[in-house]
Amino acid sequence: MSTKAIVIAFLVAVLGVLGANSVFVVSEFERAVMLEFGAVSRADIPPGLHFKKPFINDVVKFDGRVLTLDAEPERFLTLEKKALIVDSFAKFKVYNADSFYRATSGDTRRAELLLRDRVNEGLRNEIGKRTLHEVVSGERDELMNVLTERLDQATRSDYGVQVVDVRVKRIDLPPEVSQSVYNRMNTEREIEAREHRAQGQELAAGIRADAEKQREVILAEAYAEAEEIRGEGDAQAASIYAAAFNKDPEFYKFYRSMAAYNRTFNSPSDVLLVDPNSDFFRYLKKSEQ
Repeated sequence: MSTKAIVIAFLVAVLGVLGANSVFVVSEFERAVMLEFGAVSRADIPPGLHFKKPFINDVVKFDGRVLTLDAEPERFLTLEKKALIVDSFAKFKVYNADSFYRATSGDTRRAELLLRDRVNEGLRNEIGKRTLHEVVSGERDELMNVLTERLDQATRSDYGVQVVDVRVKRIDLPPEVSQSVYNRMNTEREIEAREHRAQGQELAAGIRADAEKQREVILAEAYAEAEEIRGEGDAQAASIYAAAFNKDPEFYKFYRSMAAYNRTFNSPSDVLLVDPNSDFFRYLKKSEQ
């Protein structure tokens, strides 16, 4: 190969290297800053194709999407000095590329470490102002909203990071107090259960007493009604007997005597001591005649 061809090939290679180092692409998912001799010369470069000075400018890219910081569970104290184990996470993204690079050198891992310290500090401050009940249920949403707002203001100015949201995944009691709390809750539930049972027994006794009272009233009314009906029946029977007696007194006496004989001599083993001349055998004597 001739010297001229070698020179041309060298120049083409140099131009290729210069061209490759003069062009860079920023995707829509990235944020980028341009450095000139290590100092930021251009920040928040928009997505697309861009040019730079070869060997003079460097481009640092980092993820511009919403990222998740999953913090390790930490121990915090409430207003009553009760310990809680809080497991939280935060959503964040790069807000200002220049400030983000100056604070973290574009290292997302370093940004997470800085943000974790801020989140833990914010949780410690907010939980320390509230009681256990307020942290667990009463003001939990308010706590998260206040913490998110305050962290976002601080991290935007200090790190160029926007805190989108901070949430608590789980709140636990420390192992050394969990059993005592469980025992206390169990005792409270037993007391409450006894109270409910006592109230139920009292209500049941009242219902039984009322039912017994109603039963007695119903039986008394039924007995009174039965006696009234029986009296009316007896009166009607007496009236019928009287009418029949008045129509044929002799037949009536005979009929009553036959009924008496039937009741008296119903069993062969019955023994009756009566004067044969008594009026009881009046119609038996007539039948013999």
